[in-house]
Amino acid sequence: MSTEPPSREPAERPPLRERKKIRTRQALVDTALDLFTRRGFDGVTLDELCDAVEVSKRTFFRNFTSKEDVAMAPTQDLWAAFLDDLETREPEGRPVLEMLQESLLAALGTMTADDWPHRVRLGGRLAAETPSMGAHGLAFCDRTTRTALAILHRRLAFDDPGDLRPRLALDVLVAAFHCALEAWTTSPGAPSRTALAARLREAFAAVPGSLTLTAALRPAQARR
Repeated sequence: MSTEPPSREPAERPPLRERKKIRTRQALVDTALDLFTRRGFDGVTLDELCDAVEVSKRTFFRNFTSKEDVAMAPTQDLWAAFLDDLETREPEGRPVLEMLQESLLAALGTMTADDWPHRVRLGGRLAAETPSMGAHGLAFCDRTTRTALAILHRRLAFDDPGDLRPRLALDVLVAAFHCALEAWTTSPGAPSRTALAARLREAFAAVPGSLTLTAALRPAQARR
């Protein structure tokens, strides 16, 4: 079975003004990741970043809320695509967790820029060594989970509004994603979207077993 995530048909080309905004946003992301990687996250000021891209702080804040936000933009773009997919994906009688997994893989299929995997890996490595990026990631994860939960409750017929299972399904999805991302980020070789999709499927496949996992003490521990 192929591990390549499904790709969508290319969208209609946006107008010139929108293309310029996209190029400016991408220049900010690429320059930020390059500077942060070479000099450290705290070794680059917002003024220096804006000067390097030749944009004003006003332009920066039209696109991002902080240095943390611009550094984590590639991964956040994936989750934005996930929310978009979730708005239209049909459940078709499947388990909700399976539907969520398919949405995330479909979202990964829309990340078609050749250097997107490289940006995500750089951002992941920076986050691992930068506490403020870790905190930003946790806050973003919470907002995304709450938004996804609202979509599920709005679109799907859950009998009990207080049913905990949709939230738990989302939490399992996010946990599996982080396991896959960590393994993919630290693996040798050039990063690729295909390899990340394979790591995601591996993590998804491990979920059922994790829910029924039992354990006993090792013999040396049991004798204590």
